[in-house]
Amino acid sequence: MPTLATVVTPAIPLWVSLIQDIAYLVAAILFIFGIKQLSSPRTARRGNMTAGVGMLLAIIATLYIQNAMSVVWIISAMIIGSAIGAVLAIRIQMTAMPQLVALFNGFGGLASVLVVGSEYLRRSHDTSLPITFDQGLTMGLSVLIGCVTFTGSMVAYGKLQGVIAGRPRQWRGQLIGNALMFGISFAASIWIGWDNTVGWTLLVIAALSSVLGVTLTIAIGGADMPVMVALLNSYSGMAACATGFILDPPNKALIVSGALVGASGIILTSIMCKAMNRSLANVLFGGVGTDDSTGSGSTEHESRPVRSVDAEELAMMLDGVRKVIIVPGYGMAVAQAQHAVRDLFHILEKAGTEVYFGIHPVAGRMPGHMNVLLAEVDIPYDRLLDLEQCNPEFETAEIAMVLGANDVVNPAARHDKSSPIYGMPILNVDKAQTVIVCKRSLAAGYAGVENELFVAPNTLMFFGDAKKSMSDLCKALTEQ
Repeated sequence: MPTLATVVTPAIPLWVSLIQDIAYLVAAILFIFGIKQLSSPRTARRGNMTAGVGMLLAIIATLYIQNAMSVVWIISAMIIGSAIGAVLAIRIQMTAMPQLVALFNGFGGLASVLVVGSEYLRRSHDTSLPITFDQGLTMGLSVLIGCVTFTGSMVAYGKLQGVIAGRPRQWRGQLIGNALMFGISFAASIWIGWDNTVGWTLLVIAALSSVLGVTLTIAIGGADMPVMVALLNSYSGMAACATGFILDPPNKALIVSGALVGASGIILTSIMCKAMNRSLANVLFGGVGTDDSTGSGSTEHESRPVRSVDAEELAMMLDGVRKVIIVPGYGMAVAQAQHAVRDLFHILEKAGTEVYFGIHPVAGRMPGHMNVLLAEVDIPYDRLLDLEQCNPEFETAEIAMVLGANDVVNPAARHDKSSPIYGMPILNVDKAQTVIVCKRSLAAGYAGVENELFVAPNTLMFFGDAKKSMSDLCKALTEQ
């Protein structure tokens, strides 16, 4: 029985190679269908399972059919990995899902770096497997992208978790330093192709690119974290794809899956940037954002007249209304108010009110953050409207209720050319007959921009923590 130390040999029977290729093809098809199903909240769970089955098939085809290690090692590794994944899935709060995604991205990049290191060591001790120029270059690039992904994802996790301040950190010469680190790492990758006997070159690339990942991500503010999470996801895919090419023989499943993740991540990044009407360069180097979810911008609105409402008054306003649109934001996630929002949804539906949820593409801290939270409490998928679907509905809504959202509903994005969010497509909540903003204070959001919606003539502020406010409102509605 082969052991863990068994060296993979390319001299496998033709029929075994054919079975492996068929398995990889089926796995690739499952990956594609899985990603397609992930595009809709209704089919996302099934898509995750579909892609998981594809990955399981690819693992079996790689490790068992190719006789890379014993069945005992394969099963043991799968049990340990599955146990870790199950514990994380069970214990993680849905509000902490962005942090978990950031960690997964980072581990994906680190895995690619470890595979490259092990392959380099294997080829260094086997003269029958020389490292060609293209393989050496690919090794260097894989380490470069993988290390940037790992350390960048760790910084993203720290910002999302609150361990690192959410504000963008920039300093003089930062861009030049980043360019130098990238240039040296890229040149070192080329050098590995020319002279692959110098093993320390990979360590230089790993060290520089690890620092580069930190300096790139720490310069991005909390408002732009959804874009960065999507971009890091793409990086992890590209690192995996590059790693697939340097294996002997090249691993088709790793190449295909990495390419799919890399491409889908780039597409999602583009969608996020478009949703904010900003270029990727502006997101990476613009330094937009503030410290935390309450913002740190000026409090000019504190001295301006605002109208507020309490739970009992709001309950009377909701009595008999025909149409309500709820716009969730990160404030709802922080307060873990999704369960109270579900209760409000059922109370209003039972009273004959038509209730919809307006979902902005960059609401929250990762793509689809609000969809995940609302799916957790079984809000019907047909009540979740995206930006294009929802905006026409506001003009016929008696009440638009904003729960912890800020920049994505700021009317200044439509007309204030001096604003950093100018031109960003927003949810037109101000077009509703009455706007209720549930927020702890009048402070600015992540972009550090004053929200003129707070002082609009048709706006009422419902101050307080989102969870407590929604619970109080539900109680008032049932008692009236």
